[in-house]
Amino acid sequence: MKVRLDLNNPEFQKEWFELEKRDFTAVGNTMKKLMRMTWDQVYHDKGLRWEKIQSVRTGKGQVLYSVRMSRKHRAVVCRKDEFMIFISLHPDHDSAYG
Repeated sequence: MKVRLDLNNPEFQKEWFELEKRDFTAVGNTMKKLMRMTWDQVYHDKGLRWEKIQSVRTGKGQVLYSVRMSRKHRAVVCRKDEFMIFISLHPDHDSAYG
């Protein structure tokens, strides 16, 4: 099953649109890569570094994950069926886990 992206979260959009052009493009390129992948490929891709966030869940109890979007940025996401739902974007690894 191919990954589908849900980019509709206002917090994520605000953070992404405020990036400098180079970073904005790098994150966009990763999104293009994700749309060509299956979920199994996402889970095993060493560059994306898909990681479960142990310390936080959504208000509805959904598990959150961190995925590398560029050298500088990680996104916090959750999965619902074939969708990867983007929740927030972080300029460093540690802030994605707090």
